[in-house]
Amino acid sequence: MKVIECTNVTKKYGRINVLDKMTFSIEENKMTGLIGRNGAGKTTLLKILSGFIRETSGEVQVFSEGPFNSLFVSANSIFIDDQMTFPPALNLAEILEEASRFYENWDAKLAQGMFDYFSFNPHQYHRNLSKGLMSTFNMIIGLSARCALTIFDEPTTGMDASVRKDFYRALLKDYIAHPRSIIISSHHLNEVEDLLEDVLLIKDGKAHLHLPISELKEWAIALQGKKSTVAGWTMGREVLHEKQMGPSSIYSVVKNDFTEADIQSARLDGLEITSVSSSDVCVYLTSKHKGGIDDVFNRNESI
Repeated sequence: MKVIECTNVTKKYGRINVLDKMTFSIEENKMTGLIGRNGAGKTTLLKILSGFIRETSGEVQVFSEGPFNSLFVSANSIFIDDQMTFPPALNLAEILEEASRFYENWDAKLAQGMFDYFSFNPHQYHRNLSKGLMSTFNMIIGLSARCALTIFDEPTTGMDASVRKDFYRALLKDYIAHPRSIIISSHHLNEVEDLLEDVLLIKDGKAHLHLPISELKEWAIALQGKKSTVAGWTMGREVLHEKQMGPSSIYSVVKNDFTEADIQSARLDGLEITSVSSSDVCVYLTSKHKGGIDDVFNRNESI
């Protein structure tokens, strides 16, 4: 069953297309990573799926109905980000109590367990929490609600490394015990890739790539060696990333459509063949330049 179906979804702010005819679907009970650079349209897309804002054109279906102003979608989904607000008159303990009334699948035992584990003061107020503690409390709400569609938009903002690890472990354990559709948007793909089943990569407001994480890990390959030799093997292929490694050596990343025989032959030609991490693949695919920051300095030095 498809929990989410988007067809030619466009969102405009003035003359700017934040989302541009985006088409994709997400199956139920999958953990999907939403990856893209700042300004790619991730948050806008997630807010549309959550029913907070309306698409300009195209069709969005969540649980087979339009999410905007949908009570059914609101009751069965939760959107967690660092801008969440709660009634200012309620302290943290009271927020948990009210959440238990609102979310049908609320797990009070899990909520209290994590609340105690992270040493929250029940009498404290959400607005007075530090950035990291605020994100941690929001995470508790998101996990304990156990909504059929749970959306985390950059959920670890402000968390230190140890708390991020705890969050990822809690997310995985609870997902395994209670499968549901989870979308997690994160700049730390290297931290979350072991949790994910699918990755939706967006670039310039479009669905650039949507595939299982296992395929993304094998999507690209790197060739390093003499320029002329590398050029021979990359001819006719799109070079995703290229970096000068010395006076006559170069490092190039291309899509991995090589056979085992190709790899063996390339190695016999003196090339070093290595895999490319899924995190780096996403960076290269969404970059506007084939090289890195070094190119800026190289250009300046040549002027």
